[in-house]
Amino acid sequence: MLTNVRPKVSVVIPTYRRTVEYISRAVDSVLNQTYPNVEIIVIDDSTSAYDKQHETKAYFDSLGRDNVIYLQNEKNLNGALTRNRGIEVASGDYITFLDDDDEYLPEKIEKQLAFMLENGCDVSFTDLALYSAEGTMVDYREYNAIEHFDNDYLLRYHLTRHLTGTPTFMFKAEKLREIGSFDSVKVGQEFRLMLKAILAGLKIAYMPQCHVKAYRHPDGGISGGANKIAGEKELFAFKQQFFPRLSKAERRFIRFRYHAVLAAGYKRTGKYGNMLAEAVKTVLTSPVDFIKEALKIVKKLKTHSSV
Repeated sequence: MLTNVRPKVSVVIPTYRRTVEYISRAVDSVLNQTYPNVEIIVIDDSTSAYDKQHETKAYFDSLGRDNVIYLQNEKNLNGALTRNRGIEVASGDYITFLDDDDEYLPEKIEKQLAFMLENGCDVSFTDLALYSAEGTMVDYREYNAIEHFDNDYLLRYHLTRHLTGTPTFMFKAEKLREIGSFDSVKVGQEFRLMLKAILAGLKIAYMPQCHVKAYRHPDGGISGGANKIAGEKELFAFKQQFFPRLSKAERRFIRFRYHAVLAAGYKRTGKYGNMLAEAVKTVLTSPVDFIKEALKIVKKLKTHSSV
């Protein structure tokens, strides 16, 4: 627990064409944190073409909170550049993130900041629970299999397993700015940010707790549709520059994961022929990994169903 140390924590929340119902849930989850010295920065990337933007602005005006900053982009920038604008504005000693349809549990900031201070790290990440729009848990990301935290090991682990997602990250503000914040890409913004932290030699630590609830919606946003498929292909091509540093098994797992993600992407877009082709490639690339990962998902959902 924190004692006399009260550094400011900035929470950057990008929003895009999201109704007040969702954005207010996200903001309330930060306002209700047990840690007091928090700054909330909401960057609206919807532009004036969004017919409900005035409702969003009216909501923030009604809050009347000095620690809540609401800004509107003059033109659409996308998620990465919108978060980067929030990082530029942030005055906190530490910076963390939240998506406009997700929520923090009440002790998220207090627990993670205490962990950061106790371990003297530049970056930390936590577990993440993912839910359907109806509130059913659909996935749980945890990283208990990490054996140690030297940057070479973390690089190999991250390239295969992905140390994500964004709402679980907490950075020292100056370190985040030193590595250049988010890259503007279709998919994998959070992946590339963590990769930059690893390659820069930042001290990274994992807090094996879950204080974030993330939601998946039918519309998918950038996480679904053609953007998702094109972005995953770009990400796979990007990863191949690191293949000489990886073992044969690690390269095989990356290919296995790539085909599995494409299969899911094609399913969301209703392209079932493509989905079937990628599903077959998933199994053929690594039958052993296919069975192992399927069993892991079932076990995780049973273990963490009460989160």
